[in-house]
Amino acid sequence: MIFTAIRSFSTKIPAFKPVSHIIFDIDGLILKTEQFYYQADKTVINRYGKEYPWELRMKVLGRTEQQTAHMIVEELKLPVSHKQYQTEVKNVVLDLLKNAPLMPGAERLIRHLYNNKIPMALATSSGAESVVAKFSKYQDLYKLFNHIVMASSDPDIKQGKPAPDVFLAAAKKFADNPDPEKCLVFEDAPNGVLAAVSAGMQVVMVPEDYVSEEDRKKATVVLKSLNDFKPGQFKLPPFSD
Repeated sequence: MIFTAIRSFSTKIPAFKPVSHIIFDIDGLILKTEQFYYQADKTVINRYGKEYPWELRMKVLGRTEQQTAHMIVEELKLPVSHKQYQTEVKNVVLDLLKNAPLMPGAERLIRHLYNNKIPMALATSSGAESVVAKFSKYQDLYKLFNHIVMASSDPDIKQGKPAPDVFLAAAKKFADNPDPEKCLVFEDAPNGVLAAVSAGMQVVMVPEDYVSEEDRKKATVVLKSLNDFKPGQFKLPPFSD
């Protein structure tokens, strides 16, 4: 009886499937940029005498630039077109993005995977101009990726996150076209996690503290920092340091 009771309350160890390919989000995962987007949106919204509700910020997190503009203009009833809003935000945010710092553990993990010949891609909701600004100081790191898919610039991406399009497109661009279940996604935003899960991929989530417990549940594993990632859990080469 006692043994049975102990077993029933034991913690279940999660089972991770082996992977061979890695897909990274950028914003809030590799680079600390989310505060810049929030600042730019807030600045433009305030121009029209409106406030930027936190609930709306969470809705647009991880979405394409077009989706974000559409949702903000519609929900706040701003007296401006979606395209005009998007242009105003871009004019504010591009210079800010050039100073984006790397997130803890990002460079270590990327270089480790590259040195061990693990194919890597970037899959972002951003457009080309934003990506150029973000990586202006990190060209050596940017060159380590096999390819990048940018949902806001790629005409083949019909829907942004939380739809799976951007991650499926990133997987197909690998030379050996791996099965989605062989791809491991790294994300910070709930919409990105939903997109990865919808694509049939495992996903490591590194969320901000304000992300609710409910929004973390779909992730394969949730970490405080990329420094906490254990490659061996997914049958990837372990860190040597």
